[in-house]
Amino acid sequence: MTQVDETKLNELVGRVLGDLGGAVSVPLVRIGDTLGLYETLKRIGPATAEEVAGAAGCSPRYVREWLSAQAASGYVHHERGRFSLSPEQSFIFAEPDSPVNLIGAFDTAAAMVENQPKVQAAFKTGKGVAWGEQAGCMFCAVARLFRPGYINALVQEWLPALDGVTDKLKAGAAVADVGCGHGLSTILMAQAFPRSRFTGYDFHPASIAAATAHALAHGVTNVRFEVGRAQDFAGSGFDLITCFDCLHDMGDPKTAAAHIRKALKDDGTWMVVEPMAGDALEDNINPVGRLYYSASTMICVPTSLAQETGLALGAQAGEKRLTEVIRSGGFTHVRRAAQTPLNMVLEAT
Repeated sequence: MTQVDETKLNELVGRVLGDLGGAVSVPLVRIGDTLGLYETLKRIGPATAEEVAGAAGCSPRYVREWLSAQAASGYVHHERGRFSLSPEQSFIFAEPDSPVNLIGAFDTAAAMVENQPKVQAAFKTGKGVAWGEQAGCMFCAVARLFRPGYINALVQEWLPALDGVTDKLKAGAAVADVGCGHGLSTILMAQAFPRSRFTGYDFHPASIAAATAHALAHGVTNVRFEVGRAQDFAGSGFDLITCFDCLHDMGDPKTAAAHIRKALKDDGTWMVVEPMAGDALEDNINPVGRLYYSASTMICVPTSLAQETGLALGAQAGEKRLTEVIRSGGFTHVRRAAQTPLNMVLEAT
């Protein structure tokens, strides 16, 4: 029998138990969000389980057990029979516009679990799982996951980090948001720069329908959405083209890069926002890399392999590989303009 190092074994068991605690928290967090339990606790806490249940219109017995689980996870605070949210807990669970609201991550994790049978089958065939065939509303979950980063950094930090772009946007520019999904990024830019014109493109019709509905709901008139692929979308003469967390999902990103170069004006800019990653696996053995490699296995690689050449860059492609792909399209200058713990922003001209 193989000799086991008891210390290392106990450390690993402790880590796995912690992981399991997080995994079984996924449905509980989603219940708390959907039923407004976090919002209620933020509003009336410190409160007893019965008070929270009454205010939220839920069964006290269920709410008491839910609150106990949340307290054991450290997601809510418990003291002398009363529960509350600390400012930090509220920032993560009860404030939608917080830069660290992570509810969307729990939604994405649930969709990944639901998607297991399809991806598991793809392991044997080597084929992909198309974006529109992902289990549940994967695209809804991903849109919610990325929302906090976009709403807190896109207009405030990322666009100003690009050379001369905000001046063009203020004066009035033509912008294409390729792979726009539900259109959050497109709408945020359109709201910030009313003199510019924005077109969002995505190959998933249901996402384009959702994006159009969102624009109407927000009363944004300088934006429109069209079904279109990154490698052959309609339109040209753009001052700025953006791709948010989608280049690595494309089946043929090199052809997309070439088409984007042609669709830009000579002095136009391509902004590529991608998951933060080092160039080697060793650089990504960390909590962020762990999340992204898992999501890449279940979402990004299957999505890419379902398309054209299926290059399957993966969510942790790294700046060097991404730069190679961008340059293959005819771009001569690529630089990292900005970064966050979760994203890198590349500028290509």
